[in-house]
Amino acid sequence: MWRMLSILGGVTGAVVLSQFPEFSQQYLQRLAGKVDALTAVTTAFDASAARSGLTREAALTQLTGTQFSEDHQQDLRRTFAEVDVLRSNLATLRAASPLVRLTMPQRLADPETLQATWADFKPAIPTTADGAMTAGFGYVGGWSLVGGLCALLSRPFRRRRLS
Repeated sequence: MWRMLSILGGVTGAVVLSQFPEFSQQYLQRLAGKVDALTAVTTAFDASAARSGLTREAALTQLTGTQFSEDHQQDLRRTFAEVDVLRSNLATLRAASPLVRLTMPQRLADPETLQATWADFKPAIPTTADGAMTAGFGYVGGWSLVGGLCALLSRPFRRRRLS
C-alpha cells in the first residue's frame, strides 16, 4: 500500500510540475504586457516633465498642494518603482530556460500577474523536452515526499526484530 501511495505521489508531482513550463511562459507574456503598459505611463510622464524643462524627480516634487496631487505623486512613485522591478524580472525570466525559471520563483512574484495567469491557465499535455524534464523532477519529488511521509508514519507500527 505504501508503495502504491508513493507511486501516486510521484505521478501527481509529475502531472503538476509538467505544467510549469507553459505556466511560466504565459506568466512571462502577461508580465511583458504589464511592463509595456507601465512603460507607456512612465514615458508619458517623463515627456511631460521634459516639455516643462523638468526632470522626473523635479516634476514629482511639484505634485503637491492638494491631497489629490500628493496621492497622485505617491501613486506615480510606486508605479516607477514597480516598473523597474518588473523590467528586471522580465529580463531575467526571458534569458532563462523554463527549467531555470523553476529555480527562481521570486521572479514570478507579481501577485496581479500571477493571479491573472492562473485564472486563465488551462493544463495541457506537455509536449516539450522541458515539460518532460519537469515531469520527471515532479515524479521524483512527489514519490520522495509521499514515500518519506509513509515511512515516517509507519515507523511506530513496525515490528522489532528480536535478537
